Amino acid sequence: MSDSVNTSLKQLKRDELRNIAIIAHVDHGKTTLVDAMLWQSGAFAAHKAQTEGKDRVMDSMDLEREKGITILAKNTAVKRGDKIVNIIDTPGHADFGGEVERGLEMVDGVLLLVDASEGPLPQTRFVLRKALEKNLPVILVVNKVDRPDARIAEVVDEAYELFLDLDADEKQIDFPIIYASAKAGKASTNRPENGGMPDNENLDVLFETIFKTIPAPVYHEGAPLQAHVTNLDSSPYLGRLALCRVREGKISKGQTVAWIKTDGNIERVKISELLMTDGLERVPAQSAGPGDIIAVAGIETITLGETLADSENPIALPKIIVDEPSISMTIGINTSPIAGRSGSKLTARLVKNRLESELVGNVSLRLFPTDRPDTWEVQGRGELQLAVLVEIMRREGFELTVGKPQVVTKLVNGKLHEPMERLTIDAPEDYLGVITQLMALRKGRMEQMVNHGTGWIRMDYKIPARGLIGFRTEFLTETRGTGLLHHVFDGYEEWQGDIRTRPTGSLVSDRSGSVTSYALFSLQERGAIFVEVGDEVYEGMVVGENSRPEDMDVNAVREKKLTNIRSATADELERLIPPKLLNMEQALEFCREDECVEVTPDTVRVRKVVLDHNERARITSKAKKANLEAQKQ
Repeated sequence: MSDSVNTSLKQLKRDELRNIAIIAHVDHGKTTLVDAMLWQSGAFAAHKAQTEGKDRVMDSMDLEREKGITILAKNTAVKRGDKIVNIIDTPGHADFGGEVERGLEMVDGVLLLVDASEGPLPQTRFVLRKALEKNLPVILVVNKVDRPDARIAEVVDEAYELFLDLDADEKQIDFPIIYASAKAGKASTNRPENGGMPDNENLDVLFETIFKTIPAPVYHEGAPLQAHVTNLDSSPYLGRLALCRVREGKISKGQTVAWIKTDGNIERVKISELLMTDGLERVPAQSAGPGDIIAVAGIETITLGETLADSENPIALPKIIVDEPSISMTIGINTSPIAGRSGSKLTARLVKNRLESELVGNVSLRLFPTDRPDTWEVQGRGELQLAVLVEIMRREGFELTVGKPQVVTKLVNGKLHEPMERLTIDAPEDYLGVITQLMALRKGRMEQMVNHGTGWIRMDYKIPARGLIGFRTEFLTETRGTGLLHHVFDGYEEWQGDIRTRPTGSLVSDRSGSVTSYALFSLQERGAIFVEVGDEVYEGMVVGENSRPEDMDVNAVREKKLTNIRSATADELERLIPPKLLNMEQALEFCREDECVEVTPDTVRVRKVVLDHNERARITSKAKKANLEAQKQ
């Protein structure tokens, strides 16, 4: 069995078809552009009623709509007369980089979207590097040219610099440039004024450029079938769907094909259902040819990177390799005293099955057992990816205990190495001192600083991934919510030494009960409070943040002693400061090493890993003793 198709066969093209991926940094307008392309191609004529008033139709999950980000790579087909463009909409967030890498396996070229004001950001670098490695032709789309703060010429120069930086060859650097406003659905090859609109009324120029620049799918005449599984999906009616790109040959419904697994074993399977994308719908099809992106049902345990091939002459395609995970956290069943009140899925078996099913479609996640039978270690690309997974599970009715995010280290030549991130910060120049200070504490190394002369500065840092855990909240506080922060994984380096985590301690409840206003009134001077009056607390639960560095056990359920003597201050109301209610990401950021997060469908609580006060005190004094002994030596 050879690994490649016989090259003596005649090479043919499918001119009517193009496969492209849209890649860009988060929030640069990928999904909005796909939207406009669909609208202008009449894909919504039939669905107009159901999509009325909705923008970003590609964002199908509730979470995607809420956060305004794309989490899963999705494909759609846009028809232009007798021609078809298959578009893969990819996430812009580095944490979902595995989705981008898979998307690039399906296509023959990419649209690189860059914001006309922000310019190329770290994620732009990451996705572009992947596209250039695969030797894919690039079309640069400068989006949002109508922004009042657009700086179009500078951004185009920055894009050229990025290409040179990534060692692009002459052919790759000679890319067409389109100026667009995805929101208005306009695009042009003529550069508008800063803040002006493109001089065309539609996206026709963009489609023309796609057909000119992006090569048509190539195949060999008479070659046996080869289809590459690049993504997975599930349907309530058909079960698991394998999304494939047909490389060679033809595949039909009801056909028996060879399924080549990742371990090299070959099994004969029947294609029970074949689907192709038309607009936003998957419609049944009888057959598909080279270059088509299809969904295949009927193979229950198929996974990513496997090949569907001709049953007589099976030839495997190369495996899909994605970057390694850099952040891990533990996920287990809810072990708090008030577990089981709001969730319906509470057992270890259910949690394990759910995590294993997530692995099926998500190549960048890894799952490992821990020393406890009810807890597992999940590794991913970043905090956001893991927080999104926990948020999805929480909405499905799970109750979980989630540990503090840690970095995934590895030994290289006997020395400990940790993941590094490339970080770009955009902020008003007034905050330069504060940001420099924050970064120094977290072992960040400044690599570049640019002042555009607009009152804003851009700083590029290299920082250990550990230093970014819990950084976002602090950064937004210090820059009064004006700063922008973007990071992307950038290899491993030697361990950078200790990094001070948060400077404050926790206020820990020392007993169970309901929170009273009387107790909160005396506690609020100690620091920020996380609970409201009437909330149920238990021993070991974190009820607030202490303004001092050490932890403090407090009574949050204390009642006012009632006597039959009138008080002179009886009429004075106890004025409470509104509590600081943490969401999922904030709770994970707030966590210390000895804390974890209890997640239920109704609430998110921070708690100590060891709930019993005496037990915690014993562990602390042991650690102090060990520290002192180590210092003496």
